[in-house]
Amino acid sequence: MSPTSPGKLRLGGMALRNGLLVHGPTHWAAAVRAADGSIRVGSGRKPRVEAADGIPGVRGVARLGEAFAIIPLVKRALPDAKLPFENPSVIGAAAAAPLTGAIVRRRFPGAGGEVSATMLSLFPALFALRGGELAAYHGVEHKAIAAYESPDDRDASEAAKEHDRCGSHLVAPMLASNVAGALVLKRALERPNALAGGAVAVASTAVAVEVFAWSERHADSRISRALRRPGFEIQRLVGTREPDERQLDVGRAALTEILRVETDGPKDGV
Repeated sequence: MSPTSPGKLRLGGMALRNGLLVHGPTHWAAAVRAADGSIRVGSGRKPRVEAADGIPGVRGVARLGEAFAIIPLVKRALPDAKLPFENPSVIGAAAAAPLTGAIVRRRFPGAGGEVSATMLSLFPALFALRGGELAAYHGVEHKAIAAYESPDDRDASEAAKEHDRCGSHLVAPMLASNVAGALVLKRALERPNALAGGAVAVASTAVAVEVFAWSERHADSRISRALRRPGFEIQRLVGTREPDERQLDVGRAALTEILRVETDGPKDGV
């Protein structure tokens, strides 16, 4: 997929269990399908850490932090919104993953154990996508944004359900940076504590996001294509599902709202 067309906003998003959250340069907007069948829309201003924009490594972590900071704002404006992990089974899987990973690391020290434990950390996200409408709304996210970014203003129904900027493309660089960081930490410290482990996790995330950004800037290079291949396969096989017209309508509502608020600001002044 080609980069965003000139003159158009750079948009990102997150699939909800019953809708779509889209964020632009300065605002967020979300649309959900309520229990009564209606589409409800909310929007507001994004929290921003502008001081981090020009600092490699720090800027990526800051952007991720901003994306998570939007979530409570969405829930406050749209109580009907159902978050991706707002499910008892998924919460259970998320709680079990780090415990299982710790067991694997103790049982299989070295690179093999680190790779296995890191792969296990992906399980809750994949598990969340297996049920309900989340995978379909992930497809809505990609199709709505791709349709907007296209130079011919195509409809979302005509766009692909896989997208070049999907967070799934972080999988390969995140896996590599986490494993490398964990191995370096084990060599540096005989018994790494939680603080050291957390520092390595943050540093690994920063490296992965910078690699992700490099891959986007060099989309046609062989290395970039190799780095993004696992993400494309995750999207194609389990991460996205072709949405129906009812779900696409929710995506169109979210897109209309983000374009409105980026021009006029939110109606409620949030």
